[in-house]
Amino acid sequence: MKKLLFLTFLAFCTAAFLGYTYKLSEPVVLTPECYETCFSGDVRAQFRVEAMTPEFAAMHENPVEYHLKDGKGQTIAFTSPDGKDASGYLIKSKRPSNNWIFVIQEWWGLNDNIKREAETLASELGNVNVLAIDMYDGKIAATPDSAMKLMKGVVTERLENIVKAAIGYAGSKAKIYTIGWCFGGMWSLQSSILAGKQAAGCVMYYGRPETNLAKLSSLHCEVIGFFGNKDQSPAPAVVNKFEQDMATAGKKLVTHKYDAGHGFANPSNPSFNREATEDAHQKTLDFLRAHLQ
Repeated sequence: MKKLLFLTFLAFCTAAFLGYTYKLSEPVVLTPECYETCFSGDVRAQFRVEAMTPEFAAMHENPVEYHLKDGKGQTIAFTSPDGKDASGYLIKSKRPSNNWIFVIQEWWGLNDNIKREAETLASELGNVNVLAIDMYDGKIAATPDSAMKLMKGVVTERLENIVKAAIGYAGSKAKIYTIGWCFGGMWSLQSSILAGKQAAGCVMYYGRPETNLAKLSSLHCEVIGFFGNKDQSPAPAVVNKFEQDMATAGKKLVTHKYDAGHGFANPSNPSFNREATEDAHQKTLDFLRAHLQ
């Protein structure tokens, strides 16, 4: 009887201990504010952590399926500094040009919606080579869950090498302009920083800004950014801090803010905001035309 009571007591203690340790190990989702105060380091790593949270996924509804028809571009491959092939969707200028626009995908990947954006820019701007860079090495997501899995596999060094490979493919005489949305908005700015003196203009749609003043100080081009006041990634406070940081770094930044949420400029997004998108698109064209050489 005593032995039975002892075993019962031991089982109870074990269960209580396991329950306690389980509660201790339960992950805590970081708040947007915490990224600025309790998560130091590279903003690209910060975004990767954020993009794997349910809160971030909840900002993204399943995109409306879209298939590009009669595209004028072609998929090309080029070798990156890490020795692996990178790829992109290229629409060449009808006449030789040193103007290049790098189009950078959302967290969904290089899907037909992004290729459509590249086609539109090539058609409306004319004398420019437009390269939509494949940052996921051929992978595309169609749901927030699958996009989160792709983000989990993202390695910042590989993303940098893909961008560097695109810069190398464009050539040393290329004037490089960048544009991107969400994940791509962040990487639009990062790509312009990586382009060094070849950077000629940067367009950001609701991308996480760089916070490292040394990196911002190395930027060689002007930036135009489009953000939603209802967005939480980046939240309005983060955008305000970006404006302050760019001023401190002595760099020119123009921002336009809309009464819209995250992903407002994606026509395949169920929460697409047409009015904001049309205004942002026209301002994008005006910005690029003013800087194209």
